[in-house]
Amino acid sequence: MHRIPPSQRIGKKVDELLRQGLDGEEDVTTAIIRLGVERLAVEMYARGLSTRDIEDALREATGDRLLSRTAVSQVTEVLWEEYEAFARRDLSGFEVEYLFLDAVYESLREQGAGQEGVLCAWAICANGSKTLLHLALGNKESYDNWLEFVRDLVTRGLHPPVQVTTDGAPGLIRAVTEAFPHSLRQRCLAHKTRNVLDKVPDSARDEVKAAVQAAYYAPTREIADQIAAEVLKTYQSHYPSAMRSFLDDWEASVAYLRCPTVHHKRIRTTNLLERSFLEERRRTKVIPRFFTEKSCLKLAFASLWRASQRWQGVKMTELERQQLRLLRCELGLLVGEENVAPKAQRLAA
Repeated sequence: MHRIPPSQRIGKKVDELLRQGLDGEEDVTTAIIRLGVERLAVEMYARGLSTRDIEDALREATGDRLLSRTAVSQVTEVLWEEYEAFARRDLSGFEVEYLFLDAVYESLREQGAGQEGVLCAWAICANGSKTLLHLALGNKESYDNWLEFVRDLVTRGLHPPVQVTTDGAPGLIRAVTEAFPHSLRQRCLAHKTRNVLDKVPDSARDEVKAAVQAAYYAPTREIADQIAAEVLKTYQSHYPSAMRSFLDDWEASVAYLRCPTVHHKRIRTTNLLERSFLEERRRTKVIPRFFTEKSCLKLAFASLWRASQRWQGVKMTELERQQLRLLRCELGLLVGEENVAPKAQRLAA
């Protein structure tokens, strides 16, 4: 059944009031204002205000409350309805070229202030647009949680992407490899660089960072391999642990170089998601610990969804589309209409 978003339902109610009026004593203007105040409360909550803040803000000149904290909590349930509709939507219409997976942690009181991961998927599509695909609760390090998360995407119609970008969590890497065996797997180079520098003394961090990034961000695979050899020759004897981290999962560190050059900067990290997570954390920090998983996911979705509406697209001309199509052929993803799709369906079963 197609669900009408709460914001559209409120707009529909306003239209009906303007056309038909009211049977009771309440006048139309008051009813419209009440509906407007409800929607305003939802947006204030989604932007990080606590229920107490909203209650204080929505007071009449006389000091009377327009909405109590209890009423605000009830009104913001529309955010949960929006999340449920979002989490069930059909994904088969999204022509995903690049998929990105990451997570953010939130504290939950019902778990004794333990932290729960909010798993997140977003994508760059064939038309160049960026879109938030899915959010769910789970452990960032857990293979089972990530596999269930990815299975949900596949079940809802997501086709195999050209590339999947993730951090180095072993459970996540395993789940991605099983779900999309023909897709390129790219390690987030921002995470990789931090992992290397954590093993280098402060006095050498800037020097090693420049060398490591020269290899990771090289324009071609051949140049990347050449620079990597020089980095090892220079720093192996001084910082062996850092160099092991530098070379770890090398193929996945430079996988993005097979994709169109104009996309390289956008697909080699999960930075866009991390920036949105920072905004999400700025909004949720007014609630040090969520009471329930539902309240956690409701606000995380509200803030991340609104942030995603401001994401700017990437360049996707006919040249880039042809390059991606050729790459899909090389990876076996076009034949995937016949060979890869059944694999995905078996995984989702």
